[in-house]
Amino acid sequence: MLKVLRPAIARVLTPVGQLLARTPVTPNALTIVGTVGMSAGALALFPTGHLFAGVVVCTCFVLTDMLDGTLARIKGTSGKFGAFLDSTMDRVADAAVFGGLAAWFVLGGHDKLLAGVAVYCLVAGSLVSYAKARAESLGLSCDVGFAERTERLLIGLVAAGLAGLGVPYVLPVGLWLLAAVSTFTFGQRVLAARRSAAAIRGNQDAANPGAGDRSAGDQAGAERITADRRESAPGG
Repeated sequence: MLKVLRPAIARVLTPVGQLLARTPVTPNALTIVGTVGMSAGALALFPTGHLFAGVVVCTCFVLTDMLDGTLARIKGTSGKFGAFLDSTMDRVADAAVFGGLAAWFVLGGHDKLLAGVAVYCLVAGSLVSYAKARAESLGLSCDVGFAERTERLLIGLVAAGLAGLGVPYVLPVGLWLLAAVSTFTFGQRVLAARRSAAAIRGNQDAANPGAGDRSAGDQAGAERITADRRESAPGG
């Protein structure tokens, strides 16, 4: 949903990335620092009720983490391990944010239902990311999604920050909204993967018109052989 903003964000981050490219800092180091800082801020501040301070810390380290891709592009060090590390660290940071919010609802907010909603948001978000990764690993097209990680994190952090400033009801509304859009996005990706698989199968059948008939004939033949063996077996 926020893909349209990526070119503008890239223009803002590129000068910073160019400065960092002159230093020994690596993209993987930025990824790890961003994840550790965000996780520490969320787990230290959210459970104690310091929601706004936690959001400020998380936002600062989110910006740091966003620089890793820009720095890798400028240095020419993009690679499969960097992509793997970035995706894995994103899951760690998400777990810290929503785990911290769940802990706040249990310890200070005294609302076990919303604690459960926060945990659901964490699980649903992980499923959204997993569905795309698994589909693409199988060669299926799954580049859809109403609420990707950026949108989900934005909803969660904005709601938590406003709640920390004393705005009533905004955090429950934000979490319920996040749970709904995460579920919708997961469904989108499952359907997209299903359609992609059907399209690939259709293309294969079109390229080999007799394959389906041969497959059905082979299956029928196998069933007949099995039946004959059962009839000829002792006591059959």
